[in-house]
Amino acid sequence: MPEPAQLRDFAKRYTAAWCSQDSAGVAAFFAPNGSLSVNGAPAVGRHAITEVAQGFMTTFPDLHLLMDDLVIEGDRAEYHWTCSGTNTGPSGTRHRVRFSGFEVWRFGADGLIAESQGHFDSADYQRQLEHGVEESQ
Repeated sequence: MPEPAQLRDFAKRYTAAWCSQDSAGVAAFFAPNGSLSVNGAPAVGRHAITEVAQGFMTTFPDLHLLMDDLVIEGDRAEYHWTCSGTNTGPSGTRHRVRFSGFEVWRFGADGLIAESQGHFDSADYQRQLEHGVEESQ
C-alpha cells in the first residue's frame, strides 16, 4: 500500500479524473486486471472500468466528484466521496442529484487499485433521479 501522503495525492488525482469526463483516465488508476464494483457485480479490467465510468459521465455530463475523506486501515483505504450532477444524458430526467458513498480500495504491488468495492444509497439515488435533490432530502 502506498504511504499516507502518496495515497492522499493518489486520491486527489483520482477525484480529478472523475471530474475530467475522461473515463479512460479513471480506469488508469486501476491495475490492468483490477476491478471496480459499484453496488453490485464487479467490472474487471480497464476496458470494463472505462465503461462504468463512462456510464456515469454520460448520464451526468456535468458530473462533479468531491473527496470527503480518506481513511487508511491496515492494508486498505476507504475513499469517501460525494457526487453531484444533472441527469441530462440520454433519456435524462433533467433532475439534479447529490449523493455520497465510499469505495474500499485494495492496492496491488504496482501501486494501483487492484480492487475497489463501491457503495452508495441506491434508493436515495433513484429518488433523486425521479424528483431531484431538493425533494428527496
